[in-house]
Amino acid sequence: MQLLRLMCIAALAMASASCSKNVKTAVIPGEEQFPSPPAAIADPDTFHEFGQVRVDNYFWLKDKTNPEVIAYLEAENSYCDTVMFCTKDLQEILFEEMKGRIKEEDQTVPVADNGYYYYTRTLKDKQYPVYCRKKGDTAAEEEVIFDVNGMAEGHKAFIFAGYSVSEDNRLAAYASNTTGSSVLFNLKIRDLNTGNDLEEFIPGISSFVWANDNRTLFYTTLTPALRPDRVYRHTVGSSDPDQLVFEEPDELFNVDLTKSRTKAWIFISSSSFNTSEYRMIPAADPLEQPIVFLPRVKDVDYEVQHHDSCFYVRYKTRDLLNGKIFKMPLTGYRDNTTWETVVEHDQAVKIQGYAVYHKFVGLFVRTGGLNEIRIFYPASAETHTVTFPEPVYAVFPSPGPEYHSSSFRYNYSSLNRPQTIYDFDINAKTSMVLKEQEIPGGFNPAEYRVERMWGTSADGVKVPMAVVYKKSLKRDRSNPALLEGYGSYGNSTDATFRVNIFSLVDRGYVYGIAQVRGGSELGEQWYEDGRMMNKKNSFNDFVACAENLLVQGLTSPSLLGIRGGSAGGLLMGAVVNLRPDLFNVVIADVPFVDVLNTMLDESLPLTTQEYEQWGNPHEKEAYDYIKSYSPYDNLQPAVYPNILATAGLNDSQVSYHEPAKWVARLRTLKTGNNIVLLKTNMESGHGGATGRYDYLKELAFRYAFLIGRNGK
Repeated sequence: MQLLRLMCIAALAMASASCSKNVKTAVIPGEEQFPSPPAAIADPDTFHEFGQVRVDNYFWLKDKTNPEVIAYLEAENSYCDTVMFCTKDLQEILFEEMKGRIKEEDQTVPVADNGYYYYTRTLKDKQYPVYCRKKGDTAAEEEVIFDVNGMAEGHKAFIFAGYSVSEDNRLAAYASNTTGSSVLFNLKIRDLNTGNDLEEFIPGISSFVWANDNRTLFYTTLTPALRPDRVYRHTVGSSDPDQLVFEEPDELFNVDLTKSRTKAWIFISSSSFNTSEYRMIPAADPLEQPIVFLPRVKDVDYEVQHHDSCFYVRYKTRDLLNGKIFKMPLTGYRDNTTWETVVEHDQAVKIQGYAVYHKFVGLFVRTGGLNEIRIFYPASAETHTVTFPEPVYAVFPSPGPEYHSSSFRYNYSSLNRPQTIYDFDINAKTSMVLKEQEIPGGFNPAEYRVERMWGTSADGVKVPMAVVYKKSLKRDRSNPALLEGYGSYGNSTDATFRVNIFSLVDRGYVYGIAQVRGGSELGEQWYEDGRMMNKKNSFNDFVACAENLLVQGLTSPSLLGIRGGSAGGLLMGAVVNLRPDLFNVVIADVPFVDVLNTMLDESLPLTTQEYEQWGNPHEKEAYDYIKSYSPYDNLQPAVYPNILATAGLNDSQVSYHEPAKWVARLRTLKTGNNIVLLKTNMESGHGGATGRYDYLKELAFRYAFLIGRNGK
């Protein structure tokens, strides 16, 4: 293995000589011009399931405590660096371009909370934000709460996961880690008067909230499989053991903590993908035992928010897939005859979220594939829809004003419109601009065309896609393109402003987003039609969108790149098996490609909760269906596209071994001279690099691979 690493490093000179001198394209030569990539063959592991025998030659890669596994990953990284050496200059150019579109010295819009205005600042050449507040007025003296740059010093990865301030404004509980994990954090408490941390250190937490007594903190812990399952009560400064408040035994359910906007209630939610149950503790009486709001009923998913005079409950069932909102009394709310419908169920409108204020309810809905902001006025039962000028856009609620506020904050953008933060005045029914995203050097939306297109999937269903390109582009199929997609968990891939893609678009690329089934772009049924035994719809939808780019004359297979991450990486692996001839470049970020093996292993993080997403493969029908599309299990001899797979050694959501095994098996089956690379971040997890500049360097690496393999 060491010899292989030395071979890779020694080959840098040859790689450099093989590279194009044209820095703009930096064409990567064919794989035959490089030394052989690392080999991962070991003694086969044999599995017997439902009378079938499966052989997995790469099962050994799961054990990262094995020095041979680490050596193999490092050898893959060396090989990847060898192949990509000729794009070093291009990577630097791309990085500087993307960095140049960031306003490095910037500040978020302040958010009022309990007598203070909270905001974050970014500093030139600093990787992480600085969290600040001002007392009483935005013109007051600044108080730095957390300078994450200092906290991250000496760590190769650092995630600051957020903080919560006690009601007396004196203490701030905060979560962080140095592993890059996006799931598991350590909890500390900072005295905001002194700037020093208290002695408290609580490892392995997920969420946390303060009670109103300024000394009681509730937090959730996780199982070894990283399922949040317990709620504990901690008393600041006490040496007594923390008290268990609630434990969720069902492996399909995750526990979370929130606090009502009124600050009257602490909510403990216990939720699977289809079912939920809420418990409540008075925030003023944290020693009270939690009481169940509505007992859980299978396939009934609800969310509770408190108003001074009632509860507002978003309620979803199999018959009410898009949800409706009830108004329920403060007592006797289990009697459904007391429920008053305030937002009816609509098959064409999905209720994605809502926020309860003293005089209004802000609604976040989706209709026709686009987001909308609606304001419901309880006093008059009137609903006002906030309108937007463009045919393809994205809008989201923003962290905003307090419970008694008369405004609702939202964030608006489109593929060619930078993000703008607005406050909607509920009395005047007008929106006021608070902050526009500034692009240093300028940005002219008029130079770009944004289109909404529709591909036709294998079953005849029309699939939406959003596309942006320069207006000067010709529809002669000579343009390079990048098409992205996700399509899982009901998460929608919206046409937001993505400043970094203009390093591609300004080079003549077409950039597209395929809004495939499995997301919720066209409502909750769109999600249902792309999960469990309908999962293959997601893959067919993406292929249809890719083919539509060709039909529209925007690109050709030899110039078409695709990208997806995590469950979107599953999408990449599946469509490449379906149509290896349709794509030239594939970027699969931390891809969930070993679906069958992962879902069979209940010891792995997140597996059992996912049964409601993919199916339980211990049941034969689900086993057979998952096996029929699992990318790793369906590789076959073929001319596969150029592929870059990424991984994170500390990834707790998609283990590094999935892309590692996929790449290893791909190399034994692929024909032709296209490149297959694996790049593993040895210090971080699911999200890759944690610093903003390091993230851009990783993105520049991916774009350089795309540009290099496309030849333009």
